[in-house]
Amino acid sequence: LFTQVEGAFERASGSSSPAQNLSKSGLGIGLTLVKQLVEMHGGSVQAYSEGLGKGSEFTVQLPIAIEPTAIELIQNRAPNHSEPPAMSPRRILIVDDNEDSAVTLSVLFEMSGDETLTAHDGLKAVAAAETFKPDVALLDIGLPGLNGYEVAREIRAQPWGEAMVLIALTGWGQDEDRKKSKAAGFDAHMVKPIDHEALLKLLNELLEAQS
Repeated sequence: LFTQVEGAFERASGSSSPAQNLSKSGLGIGLTLVKQLVEMHGGSVQAYSEGLGKGSEFTVQLPIAIEPTAIELIQNRAPNHSEPPAMSPRRILIVDDNEDSAVTLSVLFEMSGDETLTAHDGLKAVAAAETFKPDVALLDIGLPGLNGYEVAREIRAQPWGEAMVLIALTGWGQDEDRKKSKAAGFDAHMVKPIDHEALLKLLNELLEAQS
């Protein structure tokens, strides 16, 4: 949803590989994550600039937390049968060599009551999956050590990994990339920047299909 001006210029000029483009320009998910986090708290965020070289101004607005009254507390405790039942806490392994992205996603899931563990390379991902035994593993593809496809195949080769839900979260979204992830044993393939609500919905659907 966002790209850096320098990155766009380099791509137009021609770079030796897509990986180099990504390393220079990033995937542009920072502002998207800010927007999602702010909106989860009932706020809004706006960006403004007068043009190239004149800087940018970002305005975040958040509602003031007001102490609830006794009546509101009682009302909040009453069951709401129109809402779907809350999902049981899940064990989620998040693997991304970008530590900030992994930690941010971990915080979002823990806000939903899930238990998370992060890893930042392929070898540690396999080891973490064996010891943590997650219900779900969210794997980046471009990992050091072992790439995401190799990690998925290693997990699927183990008895404890046969039923694990594996989702690829990656910047690569071509048809060929999706075919590779399916062949490696992934249950689903999502392209960054990730919509957290869409990811939660997908997780629920995949876990319900297993039960």
